[in-house]
Amino acid sequence: MKACIDIGGTKVAVSLNTGAGLELLARRSEPTIKTGTNDALARQVMRMVDEACAEAGLPPDKVQRAGVSSAGPFVLRNGMVELSTPNICGGLAGPARGLPNDWITAPIEAPLRRRFAEVRVENDAVSALEAERRWGALQGVDDCAYVTWSTGVGMGLCVDGRVLRGKNGNAGHGGHMFVSDNDQALCGCGNVGDVEALVAGNAVARRFGADAATLLQKAKAGDAAAIQTVDELCRVMGRALYNITAILDLQRISLGGSVFGNNIDYLLPRLQGQLRGKLPALTDGCELVPAGLGDKVGDYAALALLV
Repeated sequence: MKACIDIGGTKVAVSLNTGAGLELLARRSEPTIKTGTNDALARQVMRMVDEACAEAGLPPDKVQRAGVSSAGPFVLRNGMVELSTPNICGGLAGPARGLPNDWITAPIEAPLRRRFAEVRVENDAVSALEAERRWGALQGVDDCAYVTWSTGVGMGLCVDGRVLRGKNGNAGHGGHMFVSDNDQALCGCGNVGDVEALVAGNAVARRFGADAATLLQKAKAGDAAAIQTVDELCRVMGRALYNITAILDLQRISLGGSVFGNNIDYLLPRLQGQLRGKLPALTDGCELVPAGLGDKVGDYAALALLV
């Protein structure tokens, strides 16, 4: 039995898999805990796994493998992954960011290894990339990326059939690229004016006084000010997509996350327009497509780590 664990800045989702096919059992989701001591998140995850086992009628000790797809970045302590995630750890940007803790990191791998015989932790965009390459829109594509536009902005990158990870498993943190001179937007990592601070779901409300869903709804209804704002968001996000395409010579980018996934018809052509015509030698032949796994990509991302 496998525990499939998806940790994001907004929610934690847990489900079980028997090892036979893609069926996910006893799925549950709840808001990511951000209060108490910095081991609270690991304790939340283990409690949710135990609750899933109870729902499925399984003894908890039957679940011995855990795949963890988590928002990063990561730091390594004694070789074990700890989360240094801007949308979870309030000690990175300080009180101005508004998170209710002073965590610099949240330990995850070490506590889980005391509970499970096998644990694999990967960045959530890297995990989603693996799921999309195995079951989704990136099957058979060797030069590709998965990009999530959600609470934060994350990327999983693959070149010549090799998934990029880096020294601490942090390759693909394109959400923290600088693509603007805007000095008014504070990211949870402490940067001012990076991609995530400008366009991520949690940034939209701070910058414009309306959440992303409301802003997109107004834009789709024809509100001129909302359309202008969304076009600017797409310009920033489009620059990020252009940058990774130019650097890595990509063939296809799969897009997911709640901001994008809930507004595909409106956002996709605008993002495609940001690549079209810009240095065609690099951008021609690079497709932007919705995630083939849709809103299930996070669930299958964790499972992909254990296949």
